[in-house]
Order: sequence, then C-alpha cells, then structure tokens
Amino acid sequence: MKEDSLIVVTVNKAGFEYDIHSLVKAFYPACDVKVTAEESEESSSPGLPDLNIMFEKEAVLISLAGGEGGTASFAARKVEIAEDMPRVEIKNRLKQLIYVTLAEHTGKHLPWGTLTGIRPTKIPMTMLENGASDKEILTYMQETYFAGEEKSALALEIAKREKTLLDTLHYEDGYSLYIGIPFCPTTCLYCSFTSYPIVSWKKRIGEYLEALEKEIDFVAECYGDKVLDTIYIGGGTPTTLEAEELERLLCKIRKTLDLSNLKEFTVEAGRADSITADKLKVLKKYGVNRISVNPQTMKQQTLDLIGRRHTVEQVKEAFRMAREAGFNNINMDLILGLPGEEAADVRNTITEIEKLGPDSLTVHSLAIKRASKLSQWIQENGISALHNTDETMQIAGEGAERMGMVPYYLYRQKNMSGNFENVGYAKEGCFGLYNILIMEEKQTIVALGAGSISKRVYTDGRIERCDSVKDVSLYIEKIDEMIERKKQLLADC
Repeated sequence: MKEDSLIVVTVNKAGFEYDIHSLVKAFYPACDVKVTAEESEESSSPGLPDLNIMFEKEAVLISLAGGEGGTASFAARKVEIAEDMPRVEIKNRLKQLIYVTLAEHTGKHLPWGTLTGIRPTKIPMTMLENGASDKEILTYMQETYFAGEEKSALALEIAKREKTLLDTLHYEDGYSLYIGIPFCPTTCLYCSFTSYPIVSWKKRIGEYLEALEKEIDFVAECYGDKVLDTIYIGGGTPTTLEAEELERLLCKIRKTLDLSNLKEFTVEAGRADSITADKLKVLKKYGVNRISVNPQTMKQQTLDLIGRRHTVEQVKEAFRMAREAGFNNINMDLILGLPGEEAADVRNTITEIEKLGPDSLTVHSLAIKRASKLSQWIQENGISALHNTDETMQIAGEGAERMGMVPYYLYRQKNMSGNFENVGYAKEGCFGLYNILIMEEKQTIVALGAGSISKRVYTDGRIERCDSVKDVSLYIEKIDEMIERKKQLLADC
C-alpha cells in the first residue's frame, strides 16, 4: 500500500468529523483519510474503500464500496438513533457502526475497539466513583466500545490504582506546577514537542530564566494560600541547562514557593548527553526526588537514526551517576515501534534495562506526528518499517513485571503504531503522581514557560485552559501578557 493512498469519507451532517477520521485512520494507518460534510469530487485511491455516512431522523446509515472488478466489495448497515438522544450516545452508535463495517471489510480488530480518545482510563475511573462493580465496568467497556478483554482489564486495574493515589492529593485547595524548558541537544526524529537546539539559545538562557522567575513570583502571589502537591520540570530537556542555570531556577523555586507539603518533585533529565555529575548534584541539593534517564532504545543503530547523539554506554553511565548521586526514584522511557526495530531488539533493550534496575518504566507506543521528521521519513521509507505488535508490548510488560513494577497510568495518542497505548509501570512508592494528574484532570495545573498550557479544574468538573506562546523570543518579550492570561484563568481561586 502506498503511503500517499487516500480514503474519502462523506457524511451529510457536520460535527462528528474528528471521531470518524480517528477511527478510520486506526484501521488504515498508512493512508491519508479525508472526512467531508460537503459535496466532493474526490474518491478513495484504487483498492481502498469509499465510505458514505447518512444521518436520517431515526437512523445512521453507512455504505462501503471498495475494490474493483472481481475483488469489488460492498456493504451497507444502519444503527438506530432518536432525535432526543444525547450526542455522546449518537457518537458511540456511529462509531460502533463504522467499527463493525471496517472490521468485517479488513478482517482487523483494534485492541481498544472504538476508543480513539487519549484517556481511556477516565471511563472506568468515572464508573468506580459512581459505585459500579468490576463486572459492570468490564461489560460496559466491551459492549459499548468493543474494547478487548485484556485492554478493558488493564484500564480498570490502572483506574483503581490511580484512584487510590489521587485520594491523597488536595483537589480543591491544592495545585501542581509544571515548568517547561524548551531546549534540547538535538531534535529527535519522532518529536513534535516545542523544543529548540540549545546551542542556538545559549546566550539567551538568562533572559528565559528571568521570565520564568516572574511567573514563579506570580504563582506565589496568586496561589500562596494553596497546597503545592507536585512539581514537574519538563521540556524539551531541562538538563540542557548548565548546573549553575539549574541552580538558579531551583533556588528561586525553593525561596519563593511553599514546598512543605510537596509530595513529588520531578525533573526530566532525559537525554544521556545532557546529564553530568554536577547537574545531578544540584538536583539532589534542591529536593528533586524523581528523575528520568530516557534511552528510548538500547540499540545503537536506532539511536543514531532517530537523532539521539549519545551512545548506549552513555545511558548506562548516566544511570549509574544518578544512583551514586542518591536518587532512588529513577524512571526510564522506552519507545516501541521505532524504525526497523523488531521483537529481538525490544527484548535486548528490556534485558539491558533490567540490569540497571530503574524504579519505573514508561513504555510508549510510537506516535506518528505530522510536525515531526518521522512523518517525512515514513514518506520515504514506508510505514511497514515500524513494528509494534502484541509481542513487543508483551515483552516490555513482562520485563516491567520481573522488575517488580505494576501499571499505574495509561494514555493514548493519535496515530499510534499498532493502535496500542503508553503505559507507565512503577515499583510501589515510585508512582509518578504528576503523570496521573495530567491524564485524569482532577487538579489545577499551573504551567510556566514557552509552549506550556495551564489547566484550571473547577469543583463541578469543568476545565478551562490558557496557553503561553511557543516561540521563546515572543515568550520572553510578552511575559507580562503570559502572566495576565494566567491571572484571568486563575482569578477568584
């Protein structure tokens, strides 16, 4: 199948384009999918199905025509709806209709069924809070969303664990803090985050830190009477900052904010080529109690391909330095489905990580972002070079289990290799609280730095957001405006 193949879906009612696109794309990850609520002369590429969806007063109908000549395939189905039916119910029935049609046409079944959102654990979490039994939750996941038994059980297990951990936090009178450092040694092939080569910004790091310090002062003024539960410094790669620059930032945090109730202080050390003993010493000095040393893979050929300019041995050395510095909660990130990697490569990576013995392991399924260099790489090399399968997911999960870890948070992204998920595994006492909070949206998160998004969670469950500009120069220039945005979002808290 060509990577520029096109599937066209026409629909006579606007409002469901995103859901239709996400589900069709899950069945045909190598294809472009166009969903249009207007008349179009375009049709699907030869050999691929044309889909037509018709909303009528009491039903939604779908017709599929695909293939040519003796291989032509046709299908027509419908599902009942009602005028007074809630939109979410209509959406669920529509997605069930599309799923059944495409599953029969392709012979494929997706591990998460019709679920295309990024937070599948929200469903069992909400049901648990409303007193539903395990059996009721599993039945609902499988019958409403066609999720497989294994994924339904995983979502329920994680939701239970998350609920126990979240019960220890301050929802109404507390908050968490995110600080973004949007600089990296180099940009990885798969990355679409806001990040800039540190070499280009060396002379302006002081200005960036000055802007962050203004935001920290604002947080102290606005939220001085609230409990700070967790801090997460991410990016980018925060440890691209020099040791003295890290000390400046961490010292400002300690002097300005009340950390007396802080449960977790995470810094993404991330890239092995950014980690030094001096930087680790500074992190430890200022109370950072959770860090990440992220290899993504332990195969040198892949590291070279994806643009991580460090060696496997540097990863091991960075981890050893972190242990020697006294860190007893170290996370490592992996990505499954990286170009050219097979099950044997994943097995070797897990073996090498087991030798190091981290305290948590975050297993990512490769997500193909349009803004990343990976998207162009796929155009040139084909999506068939990406292998993420039940086997590779199992290899990672079994490795985590051997290290005494259990799954504690889960999320999904668009265009994930194999249509799987990202799972965080951790040993008891080493669960990443901020990771859970960002997914379950139970607590207000105040986010500082270029490209960051603050999120206010109201007591009635309503959520409002405000963002900071991504461009670092604009962020520095307009820092007063960025603070004013937050002031309006957090007013009357």
